Amino acid sequence: MSRSIVFMGTPEFAVPAFEAVDATDNIIGVYTRPPAKQGRGMQLTKSPVHAAAEARGLPVFTPTTLKDQGELARFQDLAPDLVIVVAYGMILPQHWLDAPRQGCWNIHASLLPRWRGAAPIQRAIMAGDKQTGIAIMKMQAGLDTGPVLLEKRLAIAADDTAQSLHDKLAVLGGEAIGAALAADELTPRAQAEDGITYAEKIDKAEARLDFTRDAATLDAHIRGLSPFPGAWFEVAGKRVKVLAARPIEAPGARGAAGTVAATGAIIYCGAGALELVTVQPAGKAAMSGTDFMRGRAFVAVQKL
Repeated sequence: MSRSIVFMGTPEFAVPAFEAVDATDNIIGVYTRPPAKQGRGMQLTKSPVHAAAEARGLPVFTPTTLKDQGELARFQDLAPDLVIVVAYGMILPQHWLDAPRQGCWNIHASLLPRWRGAAPIQRAIMAGDKQTGIAIMKMQAGLDTGPVLLEKRLAIAADDTAQSLHDKLAVLGGEAIGAALAADELTPRAQAEDGITYAEKIDKAEARLDFTRDAATLDAHIRGLSPFPGAWFEVAGKRVKVLAARPIEAPGARGAAGTVAATGAIIYCGAGALELVTVQPAGKAAMSGTDFMRGRAFVAVQKL
């Protein structure tokens, strides 16, 4: 039986889930973040979910706060059976969580309780996790603490970046919410009390590469920060963003961590070495690591 659903989401990641819900149930309203200035011209741009909802002729709401009583009253007047939230970008107050008859479901990009919080995709890669997935969670007031209704698992490939894993999980999120809505019955499973980790928001200061770390760890760090904000090192005071690299055995006589091998685009690390595949010097276009290193006089990219 079709339910009346309010969908809350903002970025491209939420669009497959929106499409899955729209295909099976009755969406009566969509909440998304207000249009924001983007691009060189700083033009006001509607969010991907906003654009998708308008294309379907659905009413779209873009409040700047959910603490206003007028906004709460408008939401309550919609009288949804269920609210589905994915990467909306605002925390729902308790009155909003309590309003729908069947509660609020969140589509979260991790296997809870691992990686609660803001950046589960990046943190999973940076930590070297071998798998992740999508959890459909019944929302509570705490940060991603609610019981899990359904989950789908996904292996993290050795070459996955934050972008590639984002894209895979977006599709999986659509599949997961479709399965949850189609289920005759869902049994909530309380999250385990052990194994809880928090995916803190990415701090740009984390992006600087520390070559005293081992090459495999640095490779995961680079992939987890690709494409944004991008891992980087400095040469002569100028940043060089590493778009792609691969960990390798240190060639020849081992150099100190942070020094460049005699041949190739290779930087010695605390253990092993990192071969630069694609880099982007500040103010320049992306280029191969080999082209960047060719003719360089420097012997170290990091002062220890």
